[in-house]
Amino acid sequence: MAEYRKYLDPEVLAKISRLELRARVIVEGFISGLHKSPYHGFSVEFAAHREYVPGDDIRHIDWRLYGRGDRLYIKQYEEETNLRAHLLLDCSRSMAYPENERPGWRNKYDYAATLAAAIMYLLMHQQDACGLMLFDHAVRRQIPPTSRTAQLLSMIELIEANRPDDTTDLKILLADLAGQLRQRGLVVLISDMLADIDALAAGLQRLRHSGHDVIVLHVLDHDELAFPFRENTLFDGLEEPDRGVLADPQALRESYLGIVQRFISRIRAACVDNRVDYCLLSTRDPLDAGLAAFLAARMRRGTRRW
Repeated sequence: MAEYRKYLDPEVLAKISRLELRARVIVEGFISGLHKSPYHGFSVEFAAHREYVPGDDIRHIDWRLYGRGDRLYIKQYEEETNLRAHLLLDCSRSMAYPENERPGWRNKYDYAATLAAAIMYLLMHQQDACGLMLFDHAVRRQIPPTSRTAQLLSMIELIEANRPDDTTDLKILLADLAGQLRQRGLVVLISDMLADIDALAAGLQRLRHSGHDVIVLHVLDHDELAFPFRENTLFDGLEEPDRGVLADPQALRESYLGIVQRFISRIRAACVDNRVDYCLLSTRDPLDAGLAAFLAARMRRGTRRW
């Protein structure tokens, strides 16, 4: 049985539960996130109510419900719930850093897994279909997109059962994914991005060319960003643990931080060039604040036709 509270953090969910993750492309005849069908005249089946948000078509407001409760709700239909989201969660060996976790400090994988669980919960809560793909150098496990909230349990069990191992290969992953996805939708990549940046850029370009809305959530440990080491330290390879370097970190700090900033800048530039939303998250930062701010920024930008 998975430790559900470990990933479905109540504080995170409380911060994001009133935010809708709005995809910004037209997906197979529907404006995803806004749930408006461009097809007029065919019948739809009522599914549920959801709270009105600015931009919703007022023709779908349930005025009777408003009269009883003085709050605006939208009638939602089965055909409106077909945003298909694919969450790609990196479970390569580098995501296990730090292996000896300190009190109150998650490793990258647990931080990313909590992030993924919160987004899956949010998407299913707004009755969109969400799938999960765990990867390292290849797809390790996969659950197809579904809007059934019962499947959330299965997805969290999958996350809990598959611990970080092996190397990363984003080139093969994104190329295969672009070929698999026939229906345009939302792709969320959660990773430390310790891979070939040119291959990442090519994969993002292919997904965008296919019409997908893409989000890159870049998760790094505070140590990787700040390099706080003082004493002589043996640094092991994150994905090649047999390779190690004994070094004086204070002598390396300035050059290391310069390399890291250039690495981050190249990834951000690859995302900007391909019209992909990018967010850098440190494992020391409160996850609820970072995710809520990112989703709120997407909402402010609204839906855009590309």
